[in-house]
Amino acid sequence: MSEVLPALFRLLVLFGGVASVTFQHHRYDDLMRTLYKVHNECPHITRVYSIGRSVKGRHLYALEFSDFPGMHELLEPEFKYVGNMHGNEVLGRELLIQLCEFLCEEYRQRNERIVRLIHNTRIHILPSMNPDGYEVAADQGPDTNGYLTGRNNANGVDLNRNFPDLNTYMYYNEKSGGPNHHIPLPDNWRNQVEPETEAIIQWMESINFVLSANLHGGAVVANYPYDKSREHRVRGFRRTADTPTPDDKLFRKLAKGYSYAHGWMHLGWNCGDYFPDGITNGASWYSVSKGMQDFNYLHTNCFDITLELSCNKFPRQEELQREWLGNLEALISFLEEVHHGIKGMILDENNNGIAGAVISISGIAHDVTSGKQGDYFRLLLPGTYVVTATAPGYGSETMTVTVGPAEPKQVNFQLSIDTTKESTEQKTPVKAPSGKTLLKKMASREVGKETRRSRP
Repeated sequence: MSEVLPALFRLLVLFGGVASVTFQHHRYDDLMRTLYKVHNECPHITRVYSIGRSVKGRHLYALEFSDFPGMHELLEPEFKYVGNMHGNEVLGRELLIQLCEFLCEEYRQRNERIVRLIHNTRIHILPSMNPDGYEVAADQGPDTNGYLTGRNNANGVDLNRNFPDLNTYMYYNEKSGGPNHHIPLPDNWRNQVEPETEAIIQWMESINFVLSANLHGGAVVANYPYDKSREHRVRGFRRTADTPTPDDKLFRKLAKGYSYAHGWMHLGWNCGDYFPDGITNGASWYSVSKGMQDFNYLHTNCFDITLELSCNKFPRQEELQREWLGNLEALISFLEEVHHGIKGMILDENNNGIAGAVISISGIAHDVTSGKQGDYFRLLLPGTYVVTATAPGYGSETMTVTVGPAEPKQVNFQLSIDTTKESTEQKTPVKAPSGKTLLKKMASREVGKETRRSRP
């Protein structure tokens, strides 16, 4: 632990202290007031919105940071943090509330790193996915809180075991052929999930998230997919086995990046457990079926990891400042990871954006798709890749791309209609605004950004 204090001192020097952050537990009304307080202090770069309601009708409030809140800007990646999925695991909830306060204050103070991050990223922060469970846990408090009190939602369901099981389909497809991305939902999926889970799924489908993390408690480790083991359950115990995704090296890098930016996670020895480098493959630790982490990767374009951040699921209020200092740099640097790899536009011959085009990387059996306006984002490690873009009714285009360690490389594709196809339906493009219109919008937004940057 001797390495922790110098790291915390460097954070204080880097960010000028922590006076803008409140170190207290926030009940539902306190959370709501704090999010709106942040919005009132930074109205030009924030938006408070609800993604849905809990079983008991509480809003699932998110706070967005962007220089153009409420809209997706072309070639600007979407990022999300989710906390308090288990109602009694409260540190993530408080860290995300603190992060909201911090981003607003540092932007007002013209911190160049934070200003650049908010101007170039659309950031969504959901402090509590399970507000009903939190209220149950908070009634007990940190001193008498049972290990499972408030963990589940108001219907007694563990929300991290409540997403449609897409792993089974994916593992089958790996052997027999089939899609390696955007695995479709079962027809009756809404009947299988809780209101909070349904709200998250609809949120994921409405915004083309690129990277995210889910904040938990009970251990100190960065956990990456897959969470569900390919091995079958053996009667009497849970079989664990390392179950990597096709992007295993990338996920390891993302997890290790958080761990080593954290005050002590990277040391490995925490809470009586040992994880080398402070990271673990989820299924290697213990197999989780129907978890949110795997669902992100298999159903959307989003790469998601799970951050276990505290041995004590409900830390005492006086511990919050230390935990904030231990996580601050990690929270910011992980957010910055969304700006790596490649991104670009998928256009047709008339410079219309093509939605739903598939971007494939040779040697990595996991594809991503373009968004509604034709832009795409693909996280990659530094290296040279063969990248192919395809879309129904069009010919494909392939490029060899070298990715560096810094900013993402922009790689645009222009696809021609495939004249060998006879189906008129296949030839009908899914059009977004024309390329000229998009370029004009992008130019006008840049002018707007310069104006916005002059604001405190």
